[in-house]
Amino acid sequence: MQNTIWYSRFAKAASHFCGRPRVFTMAVAVIAVWLVTGPLFNFSDTWQLVINTGTTIVTFLMVFLIQNTQNRDTEAIQVKLDELIRATKGAHNALLDLEELEEDNLDAFRAKYQALAAAARAQLDQGFKDTDTPDT
Repeated sequence: MQNTIWYSRFAKAASHFCGRPRVFTMAVAVIAVWLVTGPLFNFSDTWQLVINTGTTIVTFLMVFLIQNTQNRDTEAIQVKLDELIRATKGAHNALLDLEELEEDNLDAFRAKYQALAAAARAQLDQGFKDTDTPDT
């Protein structure tokens, strides 16, 4: 549990840090320095290996940081949406934790809502409003 908390805090801080314009500028500067040093090293295989290895390592580590941040953000959004469904009179509580359903069940819900959307668009085309709350 302690490792999870540490990693989450680290991932959040690292994602925040890496998303800043200064860090992007620093990355561009590193690439510029690498390009400028090309003639000094005769564009050798070692010169190319330096940038390839560095970018591969950074990319590999960033994948995990980005995925952690994405997972946390997605989970928070789902909880917020669940609370809106729960607190909204007339909302269907069966939609709570919809993301946990199997693909077939999710497709059935999606088909119902696509049909509702199509019917609402058809009513809009006929000059009616689409602000009611139809049964699903």
